[in-house]
Amino acid sequence: MEKPDPDRIKHRQIHFRDLHPERNDARTAAVFLAEVDGVIQAEPLSPILLDLTYDLRKTCLEELETALGELGLHLDGALLFKLKRSLYYYTEETYRENHGWARSDSNSTKLVFAKRWENLEHGCRDPRPEHWRRYL
Repeated sequence: MEKPDPDRIKHRQIHFRDLHPERNDARTAAVFLAEVDGVIQAEPLSPILLDLTYDLRKTCLEELETALGELGLHLDGALLFKLKRSLYYYTEETYRENHGWARSDSNSTKLVFAKRWENLEHGCRDPRPEHWRRYL
C-alpha cells in the first residue's frame, strides 16, 4: 500500500507579462491547462496571474510552462520570477528523479496539443480515403 505524499501536490503561481491592455493570458492558460492530465486546479486570479495546483507524479512546472510558451503566452521575465522558476524546475526534477518518475513518463501536454491540432480548422488534412493515401 502506497503512503500518501503531501509533497507530491504542488501549488504555484504563474505570472504573465502585461503586453496588451485587453489581453487575458491567465484565463487562456486556465482553459488550456484544465485538459492536462495532472493539473488539479488552474484558476486565474487576475489577467496576468494564474494560481495552479498539480500532481508532480504526472507533470511538472517546466512542462506546463513550456506548453504555455508554445501556445503563445508570454511568461514574466523579471529576474525574481526567473530565479523562482529555475529553483522550482530544479527541485521538481530532483524530486521526480528520486522517486523514479522520469520525464518521459508524462506525455499529457503532447496529448493536449495533439487533441487541439485535430480540432483546429487547417488545410493539412488529406481528404482521400486511407487506402488511397497508402497507394502511392
